[in-house]
Amino acid sequence: MKKTGLAGALCALAATLGIGSAHAQILIGQTVGITGSAAATVAESMQGAALYIDHINAKGGVGGQKVEVVSLDDKFDPKLTLQNTKTLIEEKGVIGLFMTRGTPHTQGIMPLLEQHGVPLVGPSTGAMVLHQPVPKYIFNVRAPYQREVEKAITHLNTLGIKRIGVVHVDDTFGADGLAGAQSGFKANQLEALFIEKFDRAKPDYSAIAPRVAQKQPQAVVFIGTGAAVVEGIKALRAAGVNGQIVTLSNNASGGFVKLLGDQARGVVVTQVFPSERSLNYPVVKEAMELARAKNIADLTPAMVEGFVSAKVLVEGLKRAGPKPDRAKLHTGLESIKKWDLGGVELSYSPTDHSGLVFADLSIIGSDGRFRR
Repeated sequence: MKKTGLAGALCALAATLGIGSAHAQILIGQTVGITGSAAATVAESMQGAALYIDHINAKGGVGGQKVEVVSLDDKFDPKLTLQNTKTLIEEKGVIGLFMTRGTPHTQGIMPLLEQHGVPLVGPSTGAMVLHQPVPKYIFNVRAPYQREVEKAITHLNTLGIKRIGVVHVDDTFGADGLAGAQSGFKANQLEALFIEKFDRAKPDYSAIAPRVAQKQPQAVVFIGTGAAVVEGIKALRAAGVNGQIVTLSNNASGGFVKLLGDQARGVVVTQVFPSERSLNYPVVKEAMELARAKNIADLTPAMVEGFVSAKVLVEGLKRAGPKPDRAKLHTGLESIKKWDLGGVELSYSPTDHSGLVFADLSIIGSDGRFRR
């Protein structure tokens, strides 16, 4: 089937990660929403990962072997995520998985990872269930969502904003973010003004938005993904909600800002990586230089996440030694201790697969950029 528009562009991007290359010798799998509600952010994270993997392959790869990331589209549907993972592991024979997206999606493949001993590097979700208890085969890079939400509520409280409500997607991601919000409220001696939830597959704000407006919140913490959050923010504004909107780092992309359009300005987005424009971080400077070499003018937070996650994957492969396999990659990743990947430090061990602990806040400016 011929692919056009965004799907076609993303398939072309997937090719830059080595798909279809006859020379690639290290197979890594990825199942992600190339199309679907998270597509805009996925495109940017894949682009960031491609910057680093292409750079490594251009220098001869890892131990003389090039890295190929086989990306399959799961349309942000957990059922397809599971099917794609089976295909990648059982048919394609990948030695590791890379940058899945979505909490229920990643949770759903955990039994397969255990069954086949396949490490997953850098899932683009900060759900606490992927941190504690420590899943043997999941190596997180980003900080937990709960840390992000707690930080956001604490920041709002310091500004004198007390009337804070929560709107969250009705799935394990939403429940995880809500748990972080509840911790944030408790730490700041506050109570949620309201808690509303929406369906992940078919979000409907026709009843939620008027109820939220009646509460006259000073701020709303919106926990969800991509287009569903964009639709919700627009519905709240149309209903007369004028308070501060806060959403999480899974929406930290230029694509998310574009979808919001004239509603983007002033939205607070939590961040789990250094600013995409901060030259104080060598990892960001490195990504900038590689982006400019490919005529990419600006980085986005999602691109930085993809870039950093790719660096972690490659470091694990280097430590796996000659002819890496699933077990050697797992051992290689767990050997990473206090590794400076460019101004931020990452460590793993058999009892800790959390990766980075970085968390920050940004606000979307009138120019559509994230400001810190």
